[in-house]
Amino acid sequence: MIKGFGGIFWRTRNLEAVKKWYSEVLQIEIDNWNGTIIKPEPGNETIFSFFTEDDAYFPAEQQVMLNFEVQNIDEAIEHLEKIGVPLEKEKEISEYGKFVWIKDPEGRLIELWER
Repeated sequence: MIKGFGGIFWRTRNLEAVKKWYSEVLQIEIDNWNGTIIKPEPGNETIFSFFTEDDAYFPAEQQVMLNFEVQNIDEAIEHLEKIGVPLEKEKEISEYGKFVWIKDPEGRLIELWER
């Protein structure tokens, strides 16, 4: 029944600052309608996963965490360092891949992931 996610929508206190941050930091081209269309490449998948209220993976006060798959985590880290965005979690390597966390301007944790 489900083909995939149609979108991710959320409210923001400072629209222009958040658009600028996602554009500069994650290099997501934000259009004048305040969004973008990300077209998956072959082999790219979206994971939809539930966590219990007390799961320690990400802060309980944050109801949703975005995860963006990147081509190369080391290049992403280099880009973040170059523009002064600190890592909230150092690179972690597990059987699921490589991960780092950063925060957006409103304090939401964003996970970057390389398979």
